[in-house]
Amino acid sequence: MLGYIAKRLLQMIPTLIGVSILCFIIIHSVPGDPANLIAGVDATAEEIQIVKERLGLDRPLYEQYGSYVMGLLQGDMGKSLRSDRPVAEELLSRFPSTIMLTMLSVVVMVLVGLFAGIMSAIRPNSMRDNATMMVSLFGISMPVFWSGIMLILVFSYYLQWLPSGGSTQLKHYILPAIALGLSSSAVLARLTRSSILEVIHQDFIRTARAKGVREKLIIYKHTLKNALIPIITIVGLEFGHLLGGAVLTETVFSMNGIGRYIIQSIQFRDYPAIQGSILFVAAIFVFVNLVVDLCYGAVDPRIRYD
Repeated sequence: MLGYIAKRLLQMIPTLIGVSILCFIIIHSVPGDPANLIAGVDATAEEIQIVKERLGLDRPLYEQYGSYVMGLLQGDMGKSLRSDRPVAEELLSRFPSTIMLTMLSVVVMVLVGLFAGIMSAIRPNSMRDNATMMVSLFGISMPVFWSGIMLILVFSYYLQWLPSGGSTQLKHYILPAIALGLSSSAVLARLTRSSILEVIHQDFIRTARAKGVREKLIIYKHTLKNALIPIITIVGLEFGHLLGGAVLTETVFSMNGIGRYIIQSIQFRDYPAIQGSILFVAAIFVFVNLVVDLCYGAVDPRIRYD
């Protein structure tokens, strides 16, 4: 097990290097110059050039990337061009808000998605099954930012039950977690239904029924347990989707998280902040995939990590 974990951690290195190279190329290809924004609209060409030299933006791209990598190896993500604060410090201050939102969204996704998928699989092709799958299709098609705005309109503006923004108290996370979690729960519900239907017709389920085992016990102990591998996989993948969805959701709900920080950095062409944020999120996603792979062995003892 330890050897497998060490191997996977080493495999993270080329993945993160690839992400950093791709991110560096893309953000430097986007029109706009942060030196112009920092110098101001009335700045002369000489003043803009002085800002570029001070920030190192006048150097060739390969030199800028080399300096960035050397800083990463020393644990330095650089300083934000917008605030002149270390990027790592700003990310860590916003990380609790983003991870809280993501984890609560996962809880909503699992509770709603598993329940809907199980209820559909128990009576396939019934009215309940068709209605659940129709609602899940609507959930997949519904943009997260639109559902967030609708939740704000109903629960914050009309009913005034919950706040429409902020990230200091638990109640601030309820609406954004629902907006994020419901979209992913639709995907989980459809996968749970298909996984259970695949398992429920196997011989050991027929044997359990022939022995007189209760139907609820068959569904929740025997069938669901053997259908968990694809369900765990989609939960891990949707975790990354939820991290990405936090970019828009945190902006809609005015939350002080990494997602909103990325949006603000893109608007300012804050290269170090954009690169550091994307690399940080990519590292979390790769780590979550490692945790998902380790969960396979806990669910199915036949899986070995030799």
